[in-house]
Amino acid sequence: MKSFRKELWFLIPARRGYVNITDQVDACVRESGIREGLVLVNAMHITASVFINDDEGGLHHDYEEWLEKLAPHDPVSGYWHNRTGEDNADAHMKRQVMGREVVVAITNGRLDFGPWEQIFYGEFDGGRKKRVLVKVIGE
Repeated sequence: MKSFRKELWFLIPARRGYVNITDQVDACVRESGIREGLVLVNAMHITASVFINDDEGGLHHDYEEWLEKLAPHDPVSGYWHNRTGEDNADAHMKRQVMGREVVVAITNGRLDFGPWEQIFYGEFDGGRKKRVLVKVIGE
């Protein structure tokens, strides 16, 4: 079995944002030369996420509103974690809901998706560089 590893780096200037990274992951799969296998795409930071869903602006807006209802940023003083001097407890919780990683099958050298599926990087505490691990394994 072969394996391939690459890091993607993101700097989202806003506190929150979503980036479609499907093309970047697909490029990693092609670069790996692996035709049959799996790709793991993993947010390597505890306030960021990788998830699969539709690339539709209304849905992304709905995520914003839904996540803010589940784990509102304000009041910052409402979270014990923020008593350490941080202000990002909500970002940790949003990441927990949206997920850490995805695994996608590779068939004939291509990402094997269902209809409308795309891979996204979700940022919940932006303003600094963060990385995403892409690990491809197979033959």
